[in-house]
Amino acid sequence: MGLFSESVEVTCSADGQPVHVQWAGRSYTVCAESVRWYERRSWWAEESRAPLGTGPGLVDHEIWRLQVQPEPQQGRREPVAEEPLTLDLTRNAGNGRWRLLRLHDALHTEPADPDPPHPRTA
Repeated sequence: MGLFSESVEVTCSADGQPVHVQWAGRSYTVCAESVRWYERRSWWAEESRAPLGTGPGLVDHEIWRLQVQPEPQQGRREPVAEEPLTLDLTRNAGNGRWRLLRLHDALHTEPADPDPPHPRTA
């Protein structure tokens, strides 16, 4: 799993669900149901004082886990089938900006060893 803090462009449906992601010069379409949760942040360590009138995003981070399918790259004669990616994104409640937090490599697992070594016994 790779950790990031990179800005991404996200397009949401009318009900607020992410449907499209633009990242690193590529376009991705959300291909599975998204999951949203909130994580506590260490606001007492990050903020010396909360500005008057702020509140959203001060205590919690809004996190989204998306599974996205890369859109075919323009200029290729034959589209190349690419594996979906699993991304964790956060949305800043104050300004609505999105950032990439994690890129999961769970879909790229090694095949299980059919004959694992046996532990030695004394």
